Amino acid sequence: MESASDPTGRPPIRVLIVDDDALVRAGLTMMLAAADDLRVVADVADGAEVVPAVNRHRPDVVLMDIRMPRLDGLAATELLRARRDPPEIIILTTFDTDDHILRAMRAGASGFLLKHTPPPDIIRAIRQVAAGEPMLSPAVLRRMMSYVAGTGVDPRRERARELLGRLSEGERAVAALVGRGRTNGEIGKELSLSVATVKAYVSRLLTKLELNNRVQIALLVHDAGERDGEATGTP
Repeated sequence: MESASDPTGRPPIRVLIVDDDALVRAGLTMMLAAADDLRVVADVADGAEVVPAVNRHRPDVVLMDIRMPRLDGLAATELLRARRDPPEIIILTTFDTDDHILRAMRAGASGFLLKHTPPPDIIRAIRQVAAGEPMLSPAVLRRMMSYVAGTGVDPRRERARELLGRLSEGERAVAALVGRGRTNGEIGKELSLSVATVKAYVSRLLTKLELNNRVQIALLVHDAGERDGEATGTP
């Protein structure tokens, strides 16, 4: 299950595959073995096996299916994200309903991919979330925006607006750009900040808003109905 060492000398990104289909697990393992900087450390067939596997193998990224016989991937994601030092999680599934996407994001997943996603894009997503950047594809962002826009009055909206109201103008500017799927580098260019400063702002947002990752910041921004607002001002 181990891939060749990364020629840069950096430790490989450790990946755990969770899927109840043995052929899917085998296919993903073979596909990821082609990337020198990735290593599949284990694969399991059910969400109920995820926590023991994470304890044993300490993956950096978990590729998680949704539909599994005993414990589904969304519930397993919630269990992992409640840990003190959780791995990053990418939902990899055949189901792309609005409900599945939003439940995955709320549970703390850092990305959402369909199983027919081209292999290079899956590999790119793993690298991206391992580096602390969420995998928010334009298609997923559009689905999130459309869903929130069509929900009408939602108690989550008032709660989201109350939470965002605690932020400074600069913090809100960064949050708004996170909500539009911008990377740290893109946020830095737009607000004339260094990447290190943007990372510090994002860390502060996670602490203030009591969230697990950037995807949940984006979802909070969309819940608040600020998805179309422009990020103004410089922190």
